[in-house]
Amino acid sequence: MKMNVLKNGLRIMAVLMIATSIAGIATAEGEADNEQTVAAWKGLGAGLAVGLAGIGAGISQGNIGAAAVGMLAEDSSKFGTAIIFTALPESIVILGLLPLFM
Repeated sequence: MKMNVLKNGLRIMAVLMIATSIAGIATAEGEADNEQTVAAWKGLGAGLAVGLAGIGAGISQGNIGAAAVGMLAEDSSKFGTAIIFTALPESIVILGLLPLFM
């Protein structure tokens, strides 16, 4: 199950990279870029960064959360460690939000 999710995620990322590359080549060969096109590509890039960071963080947080619950079931004194490991993937989303401000 997890391998299929990973393969599908990699396929989606490959298709998005190819589409972005083709679109970049097409705009580079055309006439001068206008401001609306540049703004649209900036928005698309920022949206992809936030979306892919959110998807990756969600997948990793699901696995980490399951492991943290199992760890707490065995030893409840490790609650702080479980919270730290559960919160780590959220920093990925914060880093993914940076292109929105650039």
